[in-house]
Amino acid sequence: MQVFLVRHAAAHERNRTRWPNDSLRPLTTAGIFKFRKAARGLAEWLPKSAVLLTSPFVRARETAAILAENRDGVKPIECSQLAANQPVARAFELLRSRKEKFVVLVGHEPHLGNLLSNALAGPHPQLRIEFKKGGAACIEFTARIEPGRATLRWMLPPRMLRALK
Repeated sequence: MQVFLVRHAAAHERNRTRWPNDSLRPLTTAGIFKFRKAARGLAEWLPKSAVLLTSPFVRARETAAILAENRDGVKPIECSQLAANQPVARAFELLRSRKEKFVVLVGHEPHLGNLLSNALAGPHPQLRIEFKKGGAACIEFTARIEPGRATLRWMLPPRMLRALK
């Protein structure tokens, strides 16, 4: 299985007055604009058959919707396992439950960085991975979907995705 990890685009700063529930915090106008460009480049690298799974948080759903616009009507599927407050083990369970060869996960930091680190180096990794807002990575599991069993295929910051044609 190839797994494409996408961190949500730039969102508004935390503000308990405007968004008492942080899961409701949306993308900024600039975040939407920049990710639209990045999504055009990223969509070219994603297999047509890839399923698009997203955190239920507003900023991740909005990011997934922008990516879906560039993927011929693919509908994002909300998955509670990708919420910002979930343990990485739940993301592994989600991946094991999927039958597709290609899966796109749209989520948050530090969750995605921890998932990437665990997938590459095992359950107690010392890897520190900086996952930029709107950035993406691709890992591949050739056998079991377990910590330490993935291979990193690529990782690109958002400015590189915006430069792709």
